[in-house]
Amino acid sequence: MTDLECARAGCRSAATSHVVWRNPRIHAADREKIWPACDEHVGFLRDYLAARDFPVTVRDGVPG
Repeated sequence: MTDLECARAGCRSAATSHVVWRNPRIHAADREKIWPACDEHVGFLRDYLAARDFPVTVRDGVPG
């Protein structure tokens, strides 16, 4: 099985966390979108989504 790669554009690092979010204008409350993130980009991805007023949380550890 291959490792998940970070969702940040151009990054090929292994993901260490999940950035979990949804767009409340189009997603039901029980819908979750998940972006895998490496240590370097987890804050960037979280902040990117939070700046758009999307509910966002970070789950450490990526099952694999």
